[in-house]
Parts: sequence; structure tokens; C-alpha cells
Amino acid sequence: MSPADRRYTREHEWARLDGDVATIGITDFAQHQLGDVVFVELPKVGATVTAMRPFGVVESVKAASDLFSPVSGEVTAVNGELESAPEAVNSDPFGTGWIIRARVSNPAEMDALLTSEQYDQFIEGEQSH
Repeated sequence: MSPADRRYTREHEWARLDGDVATIGITDFAQHQLGDVVFVELPKVGATVTAMRPFGVVESVKAASDLFSPVSGEVTAVNGELESAPEAVNSDPFGTGWIIRARVSNPAEMDALLTSEQYDQFIEGEQSH
């Protein structure tokens, strides 16, 4: 079950809103699909992210995948711990493996994202293919 305190994309990112700042990461399903994460390319603090547009890359032993921002806004923090410990994305994708924080410029974008129940139904469909 995906945590209910955040919203999800069909590209397997999550966003949790705290005031006007969203913490963004990839889901447990995504990290399982990727395998062992070996590198995370992070944007710079102050960069602008746009909903459903790439903002970075996560590389695993299997593949490199673009990271898509669930919301639009300005990057206020990046998880620098991932530079030396990218495996946190695998071990704790909903906690210490967060990727960026962004000040949300259009809070209504959060409403367009999937709820945890909708996301769990979506990945059930993905797993059956």
C-alpha cells in the first residue's frame, strides 16, 4: 500500500505537500522496477521544475530513467545524501530516499495527481501486463 499522505504520478513519482513546499521522490514500485540505484542526477536549488516534465535522472544497474516532477515550482532543496548514498532510494523511497523539495507555484496541480488508492490500482494493472 502506498502512503496516503501524498499524491502520485503514472510515471511513479510521489509528492507530499507541507504548506506550499512539496517533497518529491520515486515510489517503492519504481525502485523495485529499477533495481539497485547507483546514481541520482539532481537539479540545482533555485531551478524551476514543471509538472510532468523531466527534472533529473535516476540510474540503476539496469537502466537510466528520467525523473518527472509531479508539480511545477522552484527547487528549494535537493537530497545531497543521494550523491554518496544513492541506495537510499531503494531502501527508503518514501523517507530518506526523497529526491527534491519544491515550492509549488500551482497547488491545484496536486489535485490532478493520483491518490494512494488510485495509484495502487494503477500499479496492480501494470503488474498484470
